[in-house]
Amino acid sequence: MAVNKFWTIDHACGHTVESDLSDRPADRRAGYARWLASRDCSGCWRASREEDIKTKVEWLAKQRATDQAEAEAWSEQYRMPPLDGTDRAVAWATRCRRQLVSAAYTALVVEGTTSAAEWEAIEDAVRPLTRAGWWLDQRDADPADLPELLEAASASDRPTENPYF
Repeated sequence: MAVNKFWTIDHACGHTVESDLSDRPADRRAGYARWLASRDCSGCWRASREEDIKTKVEWLAKQRATDQAEAEAWSEQYRMPPLDGTDRAVAWATRCRRQLVSAAYTALVVEGTTSAAEWEAIEDAVRPLTRAGWWLDQRDADPADLPELLEAASASDRPTENPYF
């Protein structure tokens, strides 16, 4: 007698599904059927994933809006000029700039040996860098490397000599 290839699975969600387990070795079908029974059917699983994705997308949108508001407030507080680029790039780069400069302050001043006067010079070097792409390129940089990165920035990253327009 051949081992069943088709199994009736009573899923944890309450649905009953006829499953073709012929792609499994004969000696593993019963165990796999038991495992399937402890799970939701594929329709319920997909529905729960879609709900999880919706919730995650909503949470991410709220988090991004909060981060954006904080980055804009930070930019205003420290007199950072607006960035140049597409709307999407500018929004993302504004968050990247705040994150990198804040982390650099912690690494260089709070935990390092950079003086307040040296930090002001670094801040002054940050202001003219208004190309959003430059900040996006530096988003994974080590914060302690910020002074060196500022020196390496090209003239195209600094579209004007007067950062205060």
